[in-house]
Amino acid sequence: MRNRLLVICCLLVSIVHSQNNILDKLGVAPVEGGLIMEDYWVWGSSVIKGEDGKYHMYASRWPKYLKFHPGWMIASEIVHAVSDSAEGPYEFKDVALGARGAQYWDGRSCHNPKIVKYKEHYLLYYMGSTHPFEELTEENSDALTLDSKWCIAGRWGKRVGLATSKSPNGPWKRLDTPILDVKPDSFYSYITSNPSPLIKKDGSVVLLFKGRSYKEDKITHTDQFIGVATADSFDGKYSVVGNEPLFSVDKFGEVEDPHVWSDDNGFHMIAKDMTGAITDGYHGGVLAHSKDGIHWELDKNPLAYTRKVIWNNGQTIEQGQLERPFVLVEDGEPTHIFFATMDGPGGFGNGTKTWNMVIPLTDNK
Repeated sequence: MRNRLLVICCLLVSIVHSQNNILDKLGVAPVEGGLIMEDYWVWGSSVIKGEDGKYHMYASRWPKYLKFHPGWMIASEIVHAVSDSAEGPYEFKDVALGARGAQYWDGRSCHNPKIVKYKEHYLLYYMGSTHPFEELTEENSDALTLDSKWCIAGRWGKRVGLATSKSPNGPWKRLDTPILDVKPDSFYSYITSNPSPLIKKDGSVVLLFKGRSYKEDKITHTDQFIGVATADSFDGKYSVVGNEPLFSVDKFGEVEDPHVWSDDNGFHMIAKDMTGAITDGYHGGVLAHSKDGIHWELDKNPLAYTRKVIWNNGQTIEQGQLERPFVLVEDGEPTHIFFATMDGPGGFGNGTKTWNMVIPLTDNK
C-alpha cells in the first residue's frame, strides 16, 4: 500500500512539473519596454542574453508605406536591437538579415526570427521568401494586395532557414538553400514557416514549424498545421517526423506562432489559439508540454494569456492583436514573455502602429 501511494505521489509530482502556469505569473507590462520603430511596422521578437551582459533582440520590420498585411511577405527584414535589461526599451543597432536579391530563396523577405545558442554558436532561425518582380515604392504601394503578383509569389516561396554567427552582433552566415523545404502530398506541400527550435543538451535539434498544403480542388492552400522536424545537429539535415501534424483543426485545434522552450520542468510550447476552440479565448495563448519535444499534449489548464494586458500606466487594454509569443528563460526559469502587438479594435487592417512588448513573469500572485 505504501509503495502504491508513493507511485501515485510521484505521478502527481510529474504531472505538476510538466505544466507551466504562465497565466498566473503575468505581471504588469511596461509602456516604455520592448521595441518600437518610427516609420516601420515591427513584429515578432526573440531575445537572448549575450556574454556582454546585454539583452539582444531580433525582430521583423518593414516600411509603413506598405500595408501591414501582406507587406511583410515581400519586404520584411530582421533587425537587431539591444538593451541593458530584459524589459527594455531596446535600441536599434543594425540589420541582421536584410534583402540580398531576388535570386536567393530569402532574397526579398526575412521574417519571424528565433534566436538560440549552442556552445559558441548563435543560431538565428527564420522564415524567408523571394519574388522576381520590381520593388514596390511609396508611390505604387497600393498595388500590393493579397491577390497581386508580389503576394502570390512571396507567400508561395515561404521556407524555413538558418543563419549562424559566433557573436550576437553578427556577421551572420546565411545558407543558399532553406533547411526545411516543402514536400508534395504532405501537410507542408505549400509552405514551411514560423520555425521554433529547441537545442537539446546533446546538440540535437527539435524544430516546430507551421505548414500549409495545397487544396486538391483549386490552387490555394489549407488551414495551418504545426509539424515537428529533427536534426542530429544544427548544421545537419532536418527531417520532418511522421506524416501527420502535431496540431491541426482536427487534432487539438488550429494554432499558430508556436514557441518551444525547455526549463527545469521539461519541454513546453506556447502558441496562439486561432479560433478559441482550445482555450475559449479568441487569439489567446495555448500551453502544451512534452517529454521529448516530439509527442505533445495540452496542459490541464491550457490558457496561457488573453489579449487583455495590464500596463504600468494604470490602463488595462484588450490589444487589437497579440501574437508571436516568446518566453525568455534564464537560469532554468521563465522570466519574461514577449509579444508582437497592434493597437486598434482588432484586425491587421485596423491598426495604426505595432511594437514588440514584454510582460515580466512573477511569483507574486
